Amino acid sequence: MLQAQQVVRVGVFPNVTHAQGLVAANMSREGKGWFETRLGEPVKIEWMVYNAGPSAMEGIFTQSVDFTYVGPSPVVNAYARANGREVRVLSGAMQGGEALVVRGDTITRLDDFRGKIIATPQLGNTQDVVCRAWLINQGIKVTLIGGQARVIPTANPDILSLFQQGKIDAAWTVEPWVTRLMNEAGGRILFADKGALTTLLAAREGFLVENPGLSEKFLQAHRELTAWVLANPEEAQRRVCDEISAIMHKKISAELVKEAWTRLNPNDEITVEPFATFLTQARQVGFLRADVNLDKLIWRP
Repeated sequence: MLQAQQVVRVGVFPNVTHAQGLVAANMSREGKGWFETRLGEPVKIEWMVYNAGPSAMEGIFTQSVDFTYVGPSPVVNAYARANGREVRVLSGAMQGGEALVVRGDTITRLDDFRGKIIATPQLGNTQDVVCRAWLINQGIKVTLIGGQARVIPTANPDILSLFQQGKIDAAWTVEPWVTRLMNEAGGRILFADKGALTTLLAAREGFLVENPGLSEKFLQAHRELTAWVLANPEEAQRRVCDEISAIMHKKISAELVKEAWTRLNPNDEITVEPFATFLTQARQVGFLRADVNLDKLIWRP
């Protein structure tokens, strides 16, 4: 009797910072799935495309996604919202690839942010929280709806358009949008941390409990994929380019991905320390109030 095929749903964003997910999704598209060939049982991977972290976390809460590549701040917020349940972190995925980009010479010093508009990809996503906390730490008062500078959550394609039109003064976002803002809209990087945790692999707690063996194999396959991306940067870039183009229904250039790649550091290491920082930032900007114990955040098979 044939074994029933199990469906595993995996979230990914059309951002270069989600390189492992995009590479694997592209392989699935070609019928040569990375995860499918390593899980040791009849498994179908369904790729779920999200535009930012809070949407992916809603997928976790509604049980419509099992694993997802996502930024750290939405994971911390979701973990706190669920009182330490529902979501677990399995591994790191990417460091770097995010930046604060300013338009022309409109901002040359910190005081120039006063009265300016800064865009981020989505309310509560990693760049949104980091941006607000960074401004506060620089002495610029911001709130969720206003302050001395306005932080406006805006979808990445719209960020580029508004930047080109001069309707926003800066943006804190991720690749390939950082490079596009520079090349297509005259932006320049004011601040970037190449060691910042940008993307991780998270999972739905219920799936891990119900499928511990499969989950451990998935984690191992992700680690092997990270090593492959590091060892095969040219093919990885090609697949990332092809997959983003397929998702967006618009061809993006290989040169764009190649340039964006210079600001990335694929890395599967994970510790709890960065999440303590993101937790502090989330409280600082007003997204969280309660104390949260992070002891169970990282899943240990």
